[in-house]
Amino acid sequence: MSLTSSVFSILLLSDDPDIQSQFKHAFKDASVTAAKYASTLPKDVTRRTFDAVIVELKPGSSGGAAAIPTNIDLTHTLVITGSRTVLKRASKLMQVMAMQSAAGADRKEALSLEDYLEWKMGDFVKGMRDGSGRNLHPMLINAIERPLITRALQETKGNQIQAAELLGLNRNTLRKKIHDLHIPVKRNRAAQTREA
Repeated sequence: MSLTSSVFSILLLSDDPDIQSQFKHAFKDASVTAAKYASTLPKDVTRRTFDAVIVELKPGSSGGAAAIPTNIDLTHTLVITGSRTVLKRASKLMQVMAMQSAAGADRKEALSLEDYLEWKMGDFVKGMRDGSGRNLHPMLINAIERPLITRALQETKGNQIQAAELLGLNRNTLRKKIHDLHIPVKRNRAAQTREA
């Protein structure tokens, strides 16, 4: 899902290139205006309104309120100030908020499962790549398949025939996956007596 400036506009005041890159990547460049300090912003930028102002605080600094441009209406703008670690977490939280907002505005519904998985897997894939990871596809399929099968079994109260039908699998294939993935199967007594 692409986030455009019409959805969410951010003013980021940080001299850390990693934080700037993270926000620009998360919000697709167009919606993020980054600068080291508010005083270095062009005048046309200082007159704009922003949905959020993010200010990096250095250790030992007195506070972020002085760093916020004076034209920012604090009653209508999300302001986050914090250390580098706080801002990295904030970018992920804000990305989810913006995606939810965009999904609601575009489709009048919640964020899709595909959008959410794409967002969540991004960090995992990047971490695996940075760590020289291999065999990512089977690892992710197993990570997704186990909770999916577990949830289908819970939904069908342990009835493997119904769970297989729900998942679109052959019953024997489901049983093999249950065994291979070490999924505990709990069945209620009413379902057991009906099938016997």
